Amino acid sequence: MLEKSEKEIRKLIKKAKKGESEAFGLIYDQYLERIYRFIYLKVSSREEAEDLSQQVFMKAWEAMYRFEDEGLPFSSWLYRIARNLVIDFYRTRRQNIVLEENITIEAIENSEERALKNHDGEELIKALKELTEEQKDVIILRFIEGLSYKEIAKITKKNQPALRILQHRALNKLRKILKKEQFPSI
Repeated sequence: MLEKSEKEIRKLIKKAKKGESEAFGLIYDQYLERIYRFIYLKVSSREEAEDLSQQVFMKAWEAMYRFEDEGLPFSSWLYRIARNLVIDFYRTRRQNIVLEENITIEAIENSEERALKNHDGEELIKALKELTEEQKDVIILRFIEGLSYKEIAKITKKNQPALRILQHRALNKLRKILKKEQFPSI
């Protein structure tokens, strides 16, 4: 599937707001994989991630008429819905996240985080389990989903400086965890 430009997405949004289900179907096709990946990394169950992903788009379709274009990518709105559903999911189940070990992490782009790339996916997934939920959100949204601080701020309702601090602390914690796993004390 070819990625649609923001301009094309905005046209589809206008049509979907008028109730055109075909336009919303194209939006669904555009974002399903990203929303599923975000949720899967949070809940670690394919079935739950599929169910929650469907719920995201059902809620988005039901609330489409209320969507206000604030100049951010449409995905920011979808990620906020997804994040809230994951929070509700854990509230009702009161479970800890257990990430499967077959996930690979392809991200961590800028030079400060490149050192983390030297670790395999299993080590990173194990280390992610030790982060707080807020730290996981920032790491996943920033480095796996590639969102800007502005988009993450909209999703998490935190200001950008607070997100940078949260990210910095999360990366430091990941480094310590990964270093400890690499050189355990005897």
